[in-house]
Amino acid sequence: MPSNNSPHTKIELSIIVLSYNTAALTKQTVESILTSLKAARFGYEIIVFDNASKDKSVEFVRVLSQKFKQITLIAHHENLGFSKGNNEAVTLAHGSYILFLNSDIIIQDDAISKLFEYYKNNQQSIHFLGGKLFNKDGSLQPSGGPFYSLPVVFGALFAKGDHWGFSRQSPDKITQIDWVSGACILTTKKIFSKLNGFDEKIFMYMDEIDLLYRAKKMHYNTYFYPYAPFIHLGSASSEGKTYPILQVYKGFKYFYKKHHSSLSISLLLSMLQLKALIAIWIGKLTKNQYLTETYAKALEIAKMA
Repeated sequence: MPSNNSPHTKIELSIIVLSYNTAALTKQTVESILTSLKAARFGYEIIVFDNASKDKSVEFVRVLSQKFKQITLIAHHENLGFSKGNNEAVTLAHGSYILFLNSDIIIQDDAISKLFEYYKNNQQSIHFLGGKLFNKDGSLQPSGGPFYSLPVVFGALFAKGDHWGFSRQSPDKITQIDWVSGACILTTKKIFSKLNGFDEKIFMYMDEIDLLYRAKKMHYNTYFYPYAPFIHLGSASSEGKTYPILQVYKGFKYFYKKHHSSLSISLLLSMLQLKALIAIWIGKLTKNQYLTETYAKALEIAKMA
């Protein structure tokens, strides 16, 4: 995977990849970045921040970093989570622009260059920019949408809002949007710092939505750019479906307590509890132990003050 980016080139773009027990995927992501940027006309660096992986993530990236000077490996001694890990990595970035990528992203063609060039040419009006995500099979992966108002939460929980484009979308044209997925999001280091980065009280999930909600309050705009394609394998480091569901429950609760009224919080918790009760009931009827146990834990989260 040749790359013509000289280590002496002024770095414009810092690409941050957070890894946790995704050795083969992280390696694939970094290699796809290098391939995508082999003809890049700008200087870049790749910062891989490893959250104390127990697999061969550090070993794999270290081998690559010895071969490609654009790669910096930060092997942290503990798992800081998504928010704090990314915040730490940003403090080490040399570029004026920051691209956050998940460790299960595969860059297609010259997607990074397209995303970066569009951002630079429109940065007076665009402050956060996300690319178009696809599943491994080539199907669309909705990766943006409206903020989670109570109607949107209801649609997501009870009406397959993601499927109908009510809570998550994948526009076919350049679109101003409330939020884009943290799996692929471009901004400047200056703007990110003005917002004090990701909220470190959020360990995982809802991080980008909280960030972009605060950004909108400060009149920063977020856009979806569909001409930069990325494959996102999704939840690669979450170890099953239970953990993401519980973190989403925690994320909704935290987000509403931080940004919304007591009445809104009460209504949100009622919806979360109802969703959990329905899932538990279905789980018992179908003898689905996963469903029953997962949503029993989710119900406890929704009941906690």
